[in-house]
Amino acid sequence: MNVVPLRPAAAASAAAPVHFMGRLVAALPDSRLFEVEDEDGAAWRCRRAASCLLKPEVGDTVLLCGPDSHKVYLIAVLEQADATLSRIDAPGAVSIESPGDVRLQSGGQLLMKAAQWNLQAAGAHCRVDDMRYTGQALDATVGRLRLVGRVFESVADRIVQMARSALRVVDETEQVRVGHLDCEATGTTRLHARHTVLTASELVKVDGAQIHMG
Repeated sequence: MNVVPLRPAAAASAAAPVHFMGRLVAALPDSRLFEVEDEDGAAWRCRRAASCLLKPEVGDTVLLCGPDSHKVYLIAVLEQADATLSRIDAPGAVSIESPGDVRLQSGGQLLMKAAQWNLQAAGAHCRVDDMRYTGQALDATVGRLRLVGRVFESVADRIVQMARSALRVVDETEQVRVGHLDCEATGTTRLHARHTVLTASELVKVDGAQIHMG
């Protein structure tokens, strides 16, 4: 794209290389086209160079460069008018790659937002002191799941557990409080304790083809 200064400097030839500092006065509707004012007050329209990833903002001091006045690029943001927020901006996808480690560190919050988040790694270690997860559904498929903690609580309207075999070991007391309790085994049911007490407020019924007592 040919870029033409709105008011070229009188001393500058149109064919002379361009290299100067200016102040960004406007970001045009085309997100990569900017209007920059030089020290003489002349306005220049230019595109942002692909290597300038820091998004220029109005009021920033920028560096313009080009082979002539018809082809000028904003190549760097030298000083920000508001340095409290810096935006890395690119027109397409951004990929950060390194054959070594990549570290992303923040002294404040680290926010990530995307329509879809994909994470893939051979191994991962996650340590979070206090975590809250809120979502509509959570589906996990793992070969082995192990939870270790001091307190495990679950609250749900309906709980369904299915297993080929199950074992539960409680060292002290296990209490069950239900409205109706229905236990059914296709094979054998066995209850054993040092003392077994079976009571009912109205009726106790024992039924079987044979009943052995004692």
